[in-house]
Amino acid sequence: MTQFSKGLRVQLRVMQALMIRELVTRFGRENIGFLWIMVEPLLFAGLVGLVWTFLRGQEKQGIAVVAFVVSGYIPLTFLRHSFGRSAKIFQTNGALLYHRQVKILDFIFVRVSIEAIGAMMAYIFAGVVLFFFDMFPMPYDVTSLVSGWLIYVLFVVSVCTVLAPLSEMSEVVEKLVPISVYVSIPFSGVFNMAAWLPPNVREALMWSPLVTGMELMRFGLFGDLVTPYYDIPKAIGITLACLVIGLTLSRRIRRTLSLS
Repeated sequence: MTQFSKGLRVQLRVMQALMIRELVTRFGRENIGFLWIMVEPLLFAGLVGLVWTFLRGQEKQGIAVVAFVVSGYIPLTFLRHSFGRSAKIFQTNGALLYHRQVKILDFIFVRVSIEAIGAMMAYIFAGVVLFFFDMFPMPYDVTSLVSGWLIYVLFVVSVCTVLAPLSEMSEVVEKLVPISVYVSIPFSGVFNMAAWLPPNVREALMWSPLVTGMELMRFGLFGDLVTPYYDIPKAIGITLACLVIGLTLSRRIRRTLSLS
């Protein structure tokens, strides 16, 4: 047990160092630096929220349109950035594998963690600001909100563990990674609640962990204004299946990198 805790502390320090390196490389030390990871999702969500308000009015199904868009588009931005930055991640950071403490999965966890932190900061900041303008509700159920976010993040991590090694195996896959973001949008639950869809479509979407996560987040935020539909066992099962596939592929790529 002592050996395990010691190894865990070492690994956490490695991830902390990699995170600092990634932030400095991406954002530098000037201007607002790493705060850009929060500003970018805010800009996207804000612009989309304004467009939706102009086209659809202040409310939809009794829910403030701006709050609905912000609560969905910020997680979608996190997904988009995480998928996009998983391509060729091992090749880019392969030189660091000469350090014994650096593991191949650290690169994925670090990049997804940075995007998740940025999205959370943007979500909280947007919520606080919009709350004072009476355009964002006080969370109805924080437990559901956090649980939905965790399901969403864990599934994104599991998919990234699959996309990252596949992008190393084939240049075609690397080109298809950005497309995977757009393919995932109909299965993300961002622009619709499951209750607004036909029963057969809703049942099919229950196989998407993204929909389960988003439905829980929306219920945690809006409460009785929405009727959530989710399937946590399916979400966990699919996430674990993707993670097993990703770990297997990553292990294979690790051998390739060691030989090259």
